[in-house]
Amino acid sequence: MNLAVLISGRGSNFSSLVDAQKKGQIGVADIKILISNKASAKGIDYAKENKIPFFVLRDKDWESEIVELLEKYKIQLVCLAGFMRIISPRLINFMKGWIVNIHPSLLPAFPGLNVHKRVLESGFPFSGCTVHWVDEGVDTGPIIDQRVTPVLKEDTEEALSSRILKEEHRLYPSVVKKIADGNLVPFFTEEK
Repeated sequence: MNLAVLISGRGSNFSSLVDAQKKGQIGVADIKILISNKASAKGIDYAKENKIPFFVLRDKDWESEIVELLEKYKIQLVCLAGFMRIISPRLINFMKGWIVNIHPSLLPAFPGLNVHKRVLESGFPFSGCTVHWVDEGVDTGPIIDQRVTPVLKEDTEEALSSRILKEEHRLYPSVVKKIADGNLVPFFTEEK
């Protein structure tokens, strides 16, 4: 299964997927390309180190550019990993629903940005991370899997974020393997 990973920043989930692929932990999934909307994204360096083709999107008509790349590399699954753009119905339809995202909360609680700050302010005793299918909303798609992380009394945003990120790095490869092995398909679309 050919994968594209989309990032905007450090790309730590991209790196964890690459590392999992090297260890044979994502089944038949094969990361073909990295796409970023920012030339300064740190994940690009990891793509270079691992000889994975990478592309930086132009600001205008970036979705058309993504579609061209997905076609060229025969991508079967798109993994959003900190990609800070909203995916339109056009791209979702092009991929026939085969787009997943990782989010640093236990959705449906705390969608969107500034998650850890909002969790700490809420007094919730736990948080976590979620991998979900991407639909037309923001962090509203069907949930695939989650990991729970306790919120500690002494937690700062950075400390909570760090613990959740470790869980993300375990969860995302696990879900990608299930999809690549044919054990998960988007329920709202036909198979690709």
